[in-house]
Amino acid sequence: MATLPAFLLRWIEPARPEADAKPAHSRAQRDPYQLRSLPQDDLFFFCKRIDNSRLVREPDPRAKSACWSAIGVASVAVAILAGVLVPGAASTTAGYRLESLRAEERRLVEERRTLELQEAELLSPARLDQLAHNQNLVTPKSDQVFHLEGDRPGAVVAMVKNR
Repeated sequence: MATLPAFLLRWIEPARPEADAKPAHSRAQRDPYQLRSLPQDDLFFFCKRIDNSRLVREPDPRAKSACWSAIGVASVAVAILAGVLVPGAASTTAGYRLESLRAEERRLVEERRTLELQEAELLSPARLDQLAHNQNLVTPKSDQVFHLEGDRPGAVVAMVKNR
């Protein structure tokens, strides 16, 4: 009878009183405040400490040549890139220098014009007459002219007339 399916056993066996008291497929009452278990909560990872301080790496004989070839390729690439970019950069800096020189030329021309105008104002005849008059350097009258005696050669003496 143990090999018969369970639904056939109900028809064959008489009903038992303990089966009537408790249903066969009842669930256990779960605590409403208990949390579910987390996924893969039953796994435990052990972390083993590994010490590789005593290990020594074997030198690779091909690594040195590979390193030098990579350095050579990088140097050639930098040289080509510099050869392409330097003329453009030089042209740009020359343009900036040319513009700064043109601006300086305009500033110097304007300064020269200002200085020429100031010189013309300082050398104007009206201003020179005003300065001469302020310092009593007026044109002498005809009776104020003193002639030097030139009778004796080598002796030049000025005669002052007292008034």
